[in-house]
Amino acid sequence: MVRMTTPIGEINQPVPDFVLADTRERLWYLDDLVGPNGLLVMFICNHCPYVQAILPKIVRDAAELRLLGVHTVAISSNDAEQYPEDSAENMRRLADEWQFPFPYLHDETQEVARAFGAVCTPDFFGYNKDLRLQYRGRMDASGKASQPDAPRELFEAMRQIAQTGVGPSEQWPSMGCSIKWMPEREPEVD
Repeated sequence: MVRMTTPIGEINQPVPDFVLADTRERLWYLDDLVGPNGLLVMFICNHCPYVQAILPKIVRDAAELRLLGVHTVAISSNDAEQYPEDSAENMRRLADEWQFPFPYLHDETQEVARAFGAVCTPDFFGYNKDLRLQYRGRMDASGKASQPDAPRELFEAMRQIAQTGVGPSEQWPSMGCSIKWMPEREPEVD
C-alpha cells in the first residue's frame, strides 16, 4: 500500500464527462448524476483502510447532501485483476452491505480516473451546479482511524457550494492508498 496525498485542485475546472456502469451493470451518464445544486464525485475502493475508516461518514454525508440538492457518485478505478477485492462483484457486495445512497461505478479502463487526475482512495471532487470544481480535499482529519468528532470538512464545503456556488478558500488534501493502476496505465511521475 502506497500512501498518496492529492494535489491542490484546479478550481473552476469543468467536470470531465463520462459514462460508467454500476455494480448491477446499469450505465450512468454524467447528466444522470448531477443534483440541482452540485455533484460530489468520490474515488474509493473496497480494500483501502482509509476508505474503510470513513465508510459510515460517506454514507451519512451523501444522504444529507442529497437533501441539499447535491448528488453523490462513487467510482472505483483500481485494477481488479491485480486486486480482486475491488472487483465489480465485491463492489456490489460492499454497496449492498452499506446500503449506498448513491451509484457505485466501475472505471474498468481507468480512463475516468485519469481524466479527473485522481491519485488515491479516497479522492473527493466537489462541483457546483454549473459543474465547475469548487472542492478537492479530504472528508476530514480521520486518516486510517476514524475520528468520530472530527469537523465535517467535506460536508461543510459541499453545503457552502450548494448555497453559494463557491467552495471554501481553505482546503486540505485528501490522503489515502494510491490508485492501483494497470501496468500499461501507470501515470508517468515527474
